[in-house]
Amino acid sequence: MKTRCAWCANSFDEYVRYHDEEWGVPVHEDQKHFEFLVLESAQAGLSWATILKKREGYRKAFAGFNPRIVSEYGSGMVEDLLQDASIIRNRAKIEATINNAGRFLEVQKEFGSFDNYIWRFVGGKPIINSWKTMGEVPVTTKESDELSKDLKKRGFKFVGSTTIYAHMQAIGLVNDHTTDCFRYEELKNK
Repeated sequence: MKTRCAWCANSFDEYVRYHDEEWGVPVHEDQKHFEFLVLESAQAGLSWATILKKREGYRKAFAGFNPRIVSEYGSGMVEDLLQDASIIRNRAKIEATINNAGRFLEVQKEFGSFDNYIWRFVGGKPIINSWKTMGEVPVTTKESDELSKDLKKRGFKFVGSTTIYAHMQAIGLVNDHTTDCFRYEELKNK
């Protein structure tokens, strides 16, 4: 039996699969970066399990996480999305996603890719932490504070430091698997 981080113990299959196959794996594809930004922003104030169960709904609602298409959504699309039970029907979060798509494209233009931009905040390689328990894992760090501040300065919404630290964990900017988790060593040298 594999030892996993405590946060996914005794959970539903999709959640365990997310832990085992995605969480903490370094992401270098811009569309995947946008996907996680959309999902993490939607999570604000909610559980990751709730968002994960709605992931496919988000994929359909937001054009397969294509920021160019999403950036062109107008007010009619916002109203349609407010009726879509497959996503979180929160006007501010929906409007933030559309706004963030436009800001995402601006970052791509400035830096060549969103990937080039975001990895600068950790010096181009994952921060490898050595937490023994989930209780040791912080909810923010100086890096998440800096990234959050920079994203906000660029006009992104729903990108507070706690949300951004969760994003950094998800996309592998940091390895926050606990040291007893089988994924810790697997990702340590990625």
